[in-house]
Amino acid sequence: MAGIVTALLSGALMSVQGVFNTGVTKQTSVWVASGWVQATALIACVVIWFFTGRPPVSPIYLLSGGIIGAVITYTVIRSMQSLGPAQTALLIVVAQIITAYVIQLFGWFGTEKMPFEWHKLLGAAVAVAGIIIFQR
Repeated sequence: MAGIVTALLSGALMSVQGVFNTGVTKQTSVWVASGWVQATALIACVVIWFFTGRPPVSPIYLLSGGIIGAVITYTVIRSMQSLGPAQTALLIVVAQIITAYVIQLFGWFGTEKMPFEWHKLLGAAVAVAGIIIFQR
């Protein structure tokens, strides 16, 4: 249950953050908004890191998540500017579902490999159909 609540909170906060970042971009630039997001996230994470411990990370490529985070911030801002919050969030969630399923299907990045299941592919297809219905 805690995982479900945390995931829902994460999704809601992503939508709010996207709107905030788009508002900053309208007043400044996408680079100021992205930089501010990354800088404040770094400060928050470093402070929390000092209180929770500093174990080593392996494999080292896992640390590239911050670079990916910068790209995510940029693309969310640009998407919200052109599509609006609701359509952007819908597309992001469907892309996350499909990408996460492929990662698990092949066991990439140290995840547990899972067998292909038709009902999960059907679920992704229904999500894509939902996008089409939403756009009309």
